[in-house]
Amino acid sequence: MANQTQESLQKHSSSSSSSSVVVIVVPFPAQSHLNQLLHLSHIISSHNIPVHYLSSALHISQVKSRATHVLNQERIQFHGFPTPDFLSPPPNNTKFPSHQIPSFEASVNNLREPFADLLGLLSKTARRVVIIHEILLNSVVQDSCRFPNAEVYRFSCVSSVFRLARLRDTLGIRIGHPVYKNIPSFKESLPPEFVAFAAHQYQIGKKIKTSGHVYNTCRLIESAFLDFMLEIERESDENVKLWAIGPLETVTIFKNRSNKANGGQHKCFEWLDKQRPNSVLYISFGTTTFMEDGQIRELALGLEQSEVNFLWVLRDADKGNVFDEGRRPKLPDGFEERVKEKGMVVRDWAPQLEILGHCSTGGFLSHCGWNSCLESLSLGVPIAAWPMHSDQPINAVLITEVLKAGVVVRNWAQRDELVSSSAIRDAVRRLMDSEEGDEVRKRAEKLGYELRKATAEGGISRKELDCFIAHISR
Repeated sequence: MANQTQESLQKHSSSSSSSSVVVIVVPFPAQSHLNQLLHLSHIISSHNIPVHYLSSALHISQVKSRATHVLNQERIQFHGFPTPDFLSPPPNNTKFPSHQIPSFEASVNNLREPFADLLGLLSKTARRVVIIHEILLNSVVQDSCRFPNAEVYRFSCVSSVFRLARLRDTLGIRIGHPVYKNIPSFKESLPPEFVAFAAHQYQIGKKIKTSGHVYNTCRLIESAFLDFMLEIERESDENVKLWAIGPLETVTIFKNRSNKANGGQHKCFEWLDKQRPNSVLYISFGTTTFMEDGQIRELALGLEQSEVNFLWVLRDADKGNVFDEGRRPKLPDGFEERVKEKGMVVRDWAPQLEILGHCSTGGFLSHCGWNSCLESLSLGVPIAAWPMHSDQPINAVLITEVLKAGVVVRNWAQRDELVSSSAIRDAVRRLMDSEEGDEVRKRAEKLGYELRKATAEGGISRKELDCFIAHISR
């Protein structure tokens, strides 16, 4: 493994050896996590800091194939290492993240050695090696302490509200914020096997000296929660730092773009260009949601009954190997023909950020994954919240009750019940065709404007990002 790492480094030896600071990025092997840390890698590399992006070869192929921007191959070096075969889940195991636990464990268990080899090689020539990783990969980076010129920073791909909910539920920490009376339990939204997987990583993390925490969020939307997090972190280390640098992916995308403006090549843009501004409901449940055929039928009928224009990305959840052909979700007979004047169904990967940035998109029926929340909010698109698992029910409370930039489709307390077509119809109309929806959209648009300002030159998130870059390259 060390020889393989050495050979991989030779391609970029000149840039790495001449730099006083290099960065190793270690993402968790799920699509939104891979993508967020790839974007952070681009930002860091734009400051002439070499970045080494380390994951399994399969997950690097995945994130490259879905990248929405040109990959900076000169300043970002990808290190893809083989792992044991990622077995597809059995047909009866469709609950995320249970169906991807084998994939997660294979990545985590097999990356410790190549990470240590890479760190050892880089530490010989660089004055400082900065390691940016996620908390669920503590076991991969645990050997960092053996290298005196290594600094470890934890990156959070989820909201600070979710992080606080975990601390509340696992450590019994009391959080004095009124929203927490409505925040569901961390353990309710994840299966026991994943809770156990995470707990093991948290235990290992106690032994790792962390220099700081980086959040893909903005103080405009999570200031109070970030302050709580910093207060808690400083109980164990009074010098630890925290930076909120998000939303990472929305600096150059603005609401009012069309296919011609954003260069989109996907077939959906030709259809979107023909629709009225703010008239289309975009529907996507991300890469980790498996929806039963019965619920798909109710959703299809609810959309049809709402008479709202829609663009529906209908795909099966990612498997351990995303290049394996997945199940093709079944729609009601004749549905696509009946709605062809009103809606479009997309069965393949679609560029979500550009769709949300299109002037025709006026709402987002979403699972409330954090990446989707940030993209939607920063582009001023209100959310119809339908959380499925993990951090999503907690994010949904933030969106609908704190920021008031969305409406609820399904309450988390009814998560095991089928959502009827009539309930879906009513929620869609509330967001897209009502006075309440108009008010929610105005709040979302105002928030989007402020979030874009925050990531622009002189904005609060840009200042924290600049501070982070200055700190690691000091």
